[in-house]
Amino acid sequence: MKFTLLFLGKTREKYLDQAVRDYAERLNRFVPTKLVVLKEKHAKKGDEETIKRKDAEMLLEASKDGLLRVALDPRGKQPDSEELATILSGWEQQGLRTIYFLIGGHLGLHESVIQEADLLLSLSRLTFTHEMSRFILLEQLYRACTIKAGHNYHK
Repeated sequence: MKFTLLFLGKTREKYLDQAVRDYAERLNRFVPTKLVVLKEKHAKKGDEETIKRKDAEMLLEASKDGLLRVALDPRGKQPDSEELATILSGWEQQGLRTIYFLIGGHLGLHESVIQEADLLLSLSRLTFTHEMSRFILLEQLYRACTIKAGHNYHK
């Protein structure tokens, strides 16, 4: 099993970019992890719906060969860390090879991504920037992997 996280645009805040890279490296010890940065569309080039649709096309195209697409959305399942570890174990037992995590840009995800996703995942009922969500997702995936491995990071 491997993880591919699709980001729209670069992580602009240096401290968040460093945290994203740090946790991707940590996570890579348990599960091969790839970060893919797609070129985010900007509001200057069209209305919000058009931008979200174009971003959606890029996300769906980049994840078309994946067996499982997980979209981050506030309406999604909100597992605790142990439940996320159980979900990951289930995917591993099913023999899933590539799990794609789709994170929207500053405008969020287009409904077409939500419809195509195999699982909607919410990180919290709180609202985070899309850049913060990258870090939080990676940290939670890392935490879930340490739980699965019996490490004491979670304790």
